[in-house]
Amino acid sequence: MGDTVTEKEIAGKTVFPILYAISFSHLLNDTIQSLIPAIYPVIKESFKLSFAEIGLITLTFQLAASLFQPVVGLYTDKKPQPFSLAIGMGFTLIGLLLISQVNTFHALLCSVGLIGLGSSVFHPEASRVANMASGGRRGLAQSIFQVGGNAGSSFGPLLAAAIIVPFGRGNVAWFSLIALLAMIVLWRVGNWYRNHVQQRKVSVQREIKRAVLPRRKIVTSVVVLLLLIFSKYFYMASMTSYFTFYLMDKFHVSVGTSQIYLFIFLFSIAAGTLLGGPLGDRFGRKYVIWGSILGVAPFSLLLPHANLFWTGILIVPIGMILASAFSAILVYAQELIPGKLGLISGLFFGFAFGMGGLGSAVLGKLADHTSIGFVYQVCAFLPLIGLITGLLPNIESKRKQERDPKS
Repeated sequence: MGDTVTEKEIAGKTVFPILYAISFSHLLNDTIQSLIPAIYPVIKESFKLSFAEIGLITLTFQLAASLFQPVVGLYTDKKPQPFSLAIGMGFTLIGLLLISQVNTFHALLCSVGLIGLGSSVFHPEASRVANMASGGRRGLAQSIFQVGGNAGSSFGPLLAAAIIVPFGRGNVAWFSLIALLAMIVLWRVGNWYRNHVQQRKVSVQREIKRAVLPRRKIVTSVVVLLLLIFSKYFYMASMTSYFTFYLMDKFHVSVGTSQIYLFIFLFSIAAGTLLGGPLGDRFGRKYVIWGSILGVAPFSLLLPHANLFWTGILIVPIGMILASAFSAILVYAQELIPGKLGLISGLFFGFAFGMGGLGSAVLGKLADHTSIGFVYQVCAFLPLIGLITGLLPNIESKRKQERDPKS
């Protein structure tokens, strides 16, 4: 799967077979992850849960998927673990088998926690592999990696509607075959990773020499980026965890119909993911970040007031514009702090997952005390936080000045 590519070629060319393999694995991983919110209506009825308890399920999953990611990234920055990707997927496989059989709420929380743990191992190392295979086209590489995950997230609700909703929670066990397939692919990716560890070390040293900003400016920029992640993923939590309930409550549609609308939103995210990275490579990541967060605001503000038809229309630009944010933010942060690829990937993936979990829990509590419609009225204003993107420095301009002081 690319093992014949030489060190010289790796340094100058994008290794698309590896990028496609890691993107495909991301698709499989996130298909599994998206099953959890997709089967919430089934779980809510089966276990007689409140919205707050639904939020707790998401919080458990997201915390397991977030807390370990910076730790994994920091450790593998120092000691690469090429086969950790396949091993992490093994935790996901076990979690799927358990979630199909458990009979208590606490056991259900443990099951989703295992799936989250698998994800915490997968994302920082998979992001590193994407960077290694990028050939310098980092935005493109991260977008290819991300589009797999977002496509997988859109497939989960469809598969849940076709297999789990009509036939029962026990059919979740069939999705362990997806985890097994991912393990096979990731084992082969691990072989390529192992054969290019030395190239990675050289790349790290080269990156450290590219640092161009003072420490205080870096800290401020990281805080701004994390606030933007907060904005995006709190809003995403309202959509992934409660959009089906919102549609059923406001428009009285069936569970199956609500899943189709959720699929439209998630597929829009997948379709928009490829935009952010390449545009950032060409025009600058700051401008892409600005547009991808703040640009959602007009549509999010209209959504709570739209009828069913226009709801279906509005969720398309919301998903597509919002999707371009993460690849640009992640690569911007990686370039902001050279030499800490795993730590930065783990921190930002982990923080994103954590904000998604916290958002789900907070918004679930808010829905219990007010209404599901009120949740969407509040969340409509979150994209306005994108205004703070103006505080970020233009890294590309600074590096260009260092390379050519006369420019």
